[in-house]
Amino acid sequence: MTNVDQWPHLYDAGTPDSPVLLLLHGTGGTEHDLLQLAQRLAPQAGYLAPRGPVQEQGMNRWFRRFGEGKFDVDDVVRRAGQLADFIEWARGNYGLGERKVIAVGFSNGANIALATVLLHPQALTDVVAFSGMYPLGDRSFDGDLSGTAVALFNGEADAMAPLTSVTQLKSVLDNAGSDVHQAVREGGHGVHPTEVDAAATWIGSRTAPAAR
Repeated sequence: MTNVDQWPHLYDAGTPDSPVLLLLHGTGGTEHDLLQLAQRLAPQAGYLAPRGPVQEQGMNRWFRRFGEGKFDVDDVVRRAGQLADFIEWARGNYGLGERKVIAVGFSNGANIALATVLLHPQALTDVVAFSGMYPLGDRSFDGDLSGTAVALFNGEADAMAPLTSVTQLKSVLDNAGSDVHQAVREGGHGVHPTEVDAAATWIGSRTAPAAR
């Protein structure tokens, strides 16, 4: 994929005053995977659901890796830039105006969402990350994320997204000025129903009209 306007994706406008959920599937998924989750999170919201552009043994992914948990960080950076460009293209193409775009990612999708808010906060300010981790490997981060908000949902026994990396991620976000909500549950990789409820509440809090 060279042009963001040729990126395979699904779009639904939702109601005019609602946010648009940027749905980012996990490894081996498609743009259809998180549609039911979106309905549970914010039924009135619009959605923008692209397909991961990288192929790994026939599976769609968002960036390359050298092995389990060993990311190709140069590719992470490149693909985060592409996703930021896609968001900006979609804003213009679909006339989103000032509607809030909230990324909702699972696993590999959570990681590309996190990389995008870290590296391109002008394009993406809000992220719900299910089973995500710090996406930039051993690289440090010193950007300014004031004005961004991230909700982290992880399992304490998740071998694919170890808590050591999640702890590093939260520290990076906190130090950069992001508004971070974190919830750690029992169990491993996945999306638990209690996390869906909490994420729906968080999304509502991020999109409620300001009191006058």
